[in-house]
Amino acid sequence: MHDALSQVRGFLAGWGLEASLFSLLGFALGLFFVARLVSEKRAPANTFAWMLVILFLPWVGVPLYLLIGGRKLRRVRDRKGAVRPVVPPACVVDPSAVASSAAQTMFAAGGPPPCSGNRLAFLTTGEDAYAELERRIGEARAQIHIATFILGRDDTGRRLVRLLAQRAREGVRVRLLLDAVGSFLSSFDFVRPVRQAGGQVERFMPVLPFTPRGSANLRNHRKIAVFDRSCAIVGGHNLARFYMGPVRRARRWRDFGGVIEGPAAALLDDVFIADWCFATGEREADLMREVTAAPDMVRRGETCLQVVASGPDAPGDPLYEGMLAMVQEAAESVWVVTPYFIPDDVLLRSLIVKARAGRDVTVIVPRRSDHPITDLARRHHLRELQHAGARVLLHGPGMMHSKALIVDRRVALFGSANLDQRSLFVNFEIGVAVHSPSEVAAMRAWAEELARHCHPARPPRAARFPASLAEDVSRLLAPLL
Repeated sequence: MHDALSQVRGFLAGWGLEASLFSLLGFALGLFFVARLVSEKRAPANTFAWMLVILFLPWVGVPLYLLIGGRKLRRVRDRKGAVRPVVPPACVVDPSAVASSAAQTMFAAGGPPPCSGNRLAFLTTGEDAYAELERRIGEARAQIHIATFILGRDDTGRRLVRLLAQRAREGVRVRLLLDAVGSFLSSFDFVRPVRQAGGQVERFMPVLPFTPRGSANLRNHRKIAVFDRSCAIVGGHNLARFYMGPVRRARRWRDFGGVIEGPAAALLDDVFIADWCFATGEREADLMREVTAAPDMVRRGETCLQVVASGPDAPGDPLYEGMLAMVQEAAESVWVVTPYFIPDDVLLRSLIVKARAGRDVTVIVPRRSDHPITDLARRHHLRELQHAGARVLLHGPGMMHSKALIVDRRVALFGSANLDQRSLFVNFEIGVAVHSPSEVAAMRAWAEELARHCHPARPPRAARFPASLAEDVSRLLAPLL
């Protein structure tokens, strides 16, 4: 067989056809994957970026697309199933009855309806977030369910591992779900104490060894901790010392999250259970029978919340469409807080239109993030907003990792999603829309306090070469970041 192939290659080479055939095969392969790419629901910029890579470098672009290019991969979606948290009938709020039309948009796009009967408290420092997490772990009576993107191999991570192992020994059912990429270094021996104590630790979509279960690009970026199905912590905090810890650190990042008590905590538990069963192969019905033995769900307050999962397991794009609806309905103000600002064209244009219409459009980003290429990619977007009359504030010194969207003091959104195309269209993310005025006002007050630690961005001006070239390349690659 090898000799036959050698003879064919020799014949083609003799006629000068080998390189041409190789090129034609690459071009045909590129066209096939471009057709597949166009059939997917992607942002135009994302589609264009992949088309360039696939058509001009097919022998690089096609393998790269197969490895990391998947968005809502059908095999992942079919295997995992759509995540659909079920709101208890007594707590359902008619989406058309709340002040923001975004509630109806998120519901129509595949999210659950708003849910009443909750109590919400915000976590604005890493010390508060850690203290609350440690307290809730210590008070749990039946189940502890924690999902995180990063578990740090540091003092914060070690302390939490010891505490989870202790609770497992005491008979509490401990489940810890780690993203296989974000927590790659801490998902093996580092968490052995939890396993040895009787707890369970699983990795979400391992990439090594390579498996046919999905794409290396589809990461679980959700940060959820649920205790006895009645209390949950959700937001942007990873379980590492840069994000949280028992004592103050000078270089700790500024992050944001919330503690939810009430029916919405059970909805977040539904999301965790769906992710857990996908990672482990367990049946959701079996886990649901177990969690029904948790303390009875009772109303804990008057806050109206809407839990929105986003990613390959969502029927549509409820988080993105909810953000878009929030921005487009703004009558007074839009405040965006995000560590990485790389919106798609529709969301960016919506913000620009609001700024030109005289609305208070304020974007808070870190002066310098932990990903320099995203800082380059955001420059064009921020300049466009400044030209339209928006205010851009740079937080620093220190990294700001908070994620929030606040509109007109009447609706707000927080969770794990950054305002970039990876969070909006690729990752598994979680968001919580806040529909109660008092809690929205508290988020606005927090954002205004954050703004006092910021400096206005310089007046917009065109970048000079070679900075402009670096910007353009970063913008081209931004949809793939």
